[in-house]
Amino acid sequence: MRMASFHSRSSNSNGNHPASSFSLLLLFLLLASVSASGTVAKAISQPATGNFDGGPVVPTTPLVTFLERVQETALATFGQKDFDPKLYVDLSLKSNLSTTVTAFHKLPRNATGSVLVPDFKEFLHEYFDGAGDDLVYAEPPDFVPEPDGFLPKVKNPQVRAWALEVHALWKNLSRRVSGSVLNRPEFHTLLPLPRPFVIPGSRFTEVYYWDSYWVIRGLLASKMYMTAKAIVTNLISLIDTYGYVLNCARAYCTNRSQPPLLSAMVYDIYNRTGDLDLVKKALPALLKEHQFWNSGIHKVNVQEDHGRNHTLIRYYAMWNKPRPESSTIDEAHASKLLNAYEKEQFYRELASTAESGWDFSTRWMRNTSDFTTLAITSILPVDLNIFILKMELDIASMAQIVGDNRTAESFLKAAQARKQAINSVFWNEEKGQWLDYWISNGTSSQECQRWKGSNQSNNAFASNFVPIWIDLFNSDTCIVEKVKKSFQSSGLLGAAGIATSLTRSGEQWDFPNGWAPLQHMIVEGLAKSGSQEAKSMAQDIAMRWINSNYVAYKETGAMHEKYDVEKCGEIGGGGEYIPQTGFGWSNGVVLAFLEEFGWPEDLKIGCN
Repeated sequence: MRMASFHSRSSNSNGNHPASSFSLLLLFLLLASVSASGTVAKAISQPATGNFDGGPVVPTTPLVTFLERVQETALATFGQKDFDPKLYVDLSLKSNLSTTVTAFHKLPRNATGSVLVPDFKEFLHEYFDGAGDDLVYAEPPDFVPEPDGFLPKVKNPQVRAWALEVHALWKNLSRRVSGSVLNRPEFHTLLPLPRPFVIPGSRFTEVYYWDSYWVIRGLLASKMYMTAKAIVTNLISLIDTYGYVLNCARAYCTNRSQPPLLSAMVYDIYNRTGDLDLVKKALPALLKEHQFWNSGIHKVNVQEDHGRNHTLIRYYAMWNKPRPESSTIDEAHASKLLNAYEKEQFYRELASTAESGWDFSTRWMRNTSDFTTLAITSILPVDLNIFILKMELDIASMAQIVGDNRTAESFLKAAQARKQAINSVFWNEEKGQWLDYWISNGTSSQECQRWKGSNQSNNAFASNFVPIWIDLFNSDTCIVEKVKKSFQSSGLLGAAGIATSLTRSGEQWDFPNGWAPLQHMIVEGLAKSGSQEAKSMAQDIAMRWINSNYVAYKETGAMHEKYDVEKCGEIGGGGEYIPQTGFGWSNGVVLAFLEEFGWPEDLKIGCN
């Protein structure tokens, strides 16, 4: 996007940078050298609110802090209509920060803080490159229009032609960072990743952590193994730099992660390619990531009545201020709160919900009609703990593959303990589901919670059925039968797929939206079970989802981020931004479903 079109919702926004220690030092020295004038200090300072909530905070960069000021001024100048706050923190500098800050403060303003539209547009054009301009198209080296052995079970020519169009979208979504990001990281919020990558699409022009798993599942169906390995290499580089995979490859995402699925990516690639070098390269990084999730703020102990202790994991971002990419939105919500402590706690809940990937949902609210009651740090989520269990199982398997039997044995024991914890804390025999567990406010990792059945969530969410994705559960015939019956009566299955919840809240991770990752995990788990009825149910759900994706694609010419499961062919809505297209994980899940289930030659596709 070029500067001339600044005041429009960008379909190409990006940003982030992990500046090297040396370049950051230079930047801070530069800021210090000009702070005598007060100009730079004023531009990048934040209100001195302290750290009232007591949790850890990973500071952001001076550039991100300044761009939040630009974002605030843009909203005051352009108004709310079609305003996308992410656009402004994805900008990159044309000249150094101090010069840009000085020019920013020279802009004439009225009493409300707004600038005349022509003046502000001229400032943006003169001092910034557009969001996404620091990305370069990267031709995937392993893309061919129709790979050998592509989707052999798809016999219907109409479905096959569409699948090839979806396959071709990988070319549209392939990027790498520009030379400027590598050479002058302090000018960018985009982080300098070493290899090309696949973006989700539209406003999401950077790498996102958990999206990448389903992108890779689609790339494996497309026989694009080099591209899949490059994505893993980038995520490993983030662990090498930060100690964990970031929510996204932007400077404003360095204070939170996302659902940890790197081990699943590596394991699935290894199963297709037998690439032992990739496993050896990934294993040390996976051990670091496991340590990140299993220590400090994420870890919570729950004690059963008979005294047995279980360790489980929660989301907990290292941030207690507005999310930079949504700063103006977050501040508007927080204006309803009374004091600095409440605001900081609310901001931490917002960032922690972004860490979950489910931003936002009534799943995380104490009062489903009051957004400011987000309380995700007081919840032990079923699916997060399943992802940790899978990580432990994957590490155990990969350690055995490389001959590290001690690590394999250690992680197998950890997985066994995790499975026991999941069954003891989350499983509800009466419902035949695993239910999120609420803990006390302000719980630290040192405290031990007494298990109470009343602390289990009573609400139906698709996440209640995610454990069936794991072989430890889908191989248990008794559990599969209970879960299948529970799912059938849950009300979550709609005409076009699985709803995220049963609550119509207007949030995007609620009814009637269905999301590709949730469809895939539940369907794959049912399909891998030994129950023929469960396998048939899995195929039925997959075909509903494929039909809906197909019809929406034919009507709009695009794959979408989410879909409305009430009606076949309808795209999803709600949330903080307009519906997005592209779309990485939707493409990946459609291709994975077609690879698994195929499509008979005589079966029509479309909405009946």
